[in-house]
Amino acid sequence: MTTSMTAFARLETELEGNQLIWEIRSVNHRYLDIILKLPEQLRALDTSCRKQITEGLKRGRIDAHFKIEQSNALSPQTTIDFQSVKALVNLLEQIERANSNLQPAKTTDILRWPGVISENQIDRQRLNKHTLTALQNCISQLVENRRREGGRLANMIEKRVVQCRKIVAQLMGNIDQIQQKIQDKWQRRIEAFTHHMDQNIDQVIDQGRMAQEITILLTKTDVSEELDRLQMHLTEVEHHLQAGKPAGRNLDFLMQELNREANTLGAKSVDQQVTNAAIELKVLIDQMREQVQNLE
Repeated sequence: MTTSMTAFARLETELEGNQLIWEIRSVNHRYLDIILKLPEQLRALDTSCRKQITEGLKRGRIDAHFKIEQSNALSPQTTIDFQSVKALVNLLEQIERANSNLQPAKTTDILRWPGVISENQIDRQRLNKHTLTALQNCISQLVENRRREGGRLANMIEKRVVQCRKIVAQLMGNIDQIQQKIQDKWQRRIEAFTHHMDQNIDQVIDQGRMAQEITILLTKTDVSEELDRLQMHLTEVEHHLQAGKPAGRNLDFLMQELNREANTLGAKSVDQQVTNAAIELKVLIDQMREQVQNLE
């Protein structure tokens, strides 16, 4: 299934009264670029987390952020360091004696002092295991989101491939008519030119040479080869969309090739029908290329 590089996933879990939150954002990138943010106590998991992300994702700029939020309510594990409280009270009394104009400290002020209230730390081994498991689940969620988005992008691209095929098929069916139209046009020009010249002009103009030049002109303006290559590239686009493998780079290359053939088609055109077809193809190819940039 075709996969998009643009998606978002968020996973919240709970461990010992703490909220553990993974957030992963994925956007377009030529390669796999991982930006990982972990709390200080989990820095040792950096390599393991990056390995999991690399195994689950192939392309894109990945911004993965993990945070631990403690509950505002006091848990049974909450403790007060009374030694710190006693030392802090003694210091406050000394300060009040030195400056009686100061407001006396409140109990809440003392409780806010760093180190007075402490939470028992989550078991490190358990936290590490829980973090990696949650990351794997969040990656799975992100992959599923990318696949859904990729499916929508693939449908849009396939619709434009069908439109391109119709334009190419219609042009291929009219090639003989277009070539005959060009030949007749030049033949009329030659006849108009000779009609206004001297009666003996036929003795000067080599009719065989003139026919040869018209044939060379028709060969230079023949777009059959470009139409064949357009058909071939469109078939390859469909193949990669249906292959179920990461195809973004291959499709990006095919968009360049399609655009090159459409440009050549327009450059060789001496007929309005061919010119219009080349313009329509370029518009559709540009629309496909914009969507392909999002594919893994």
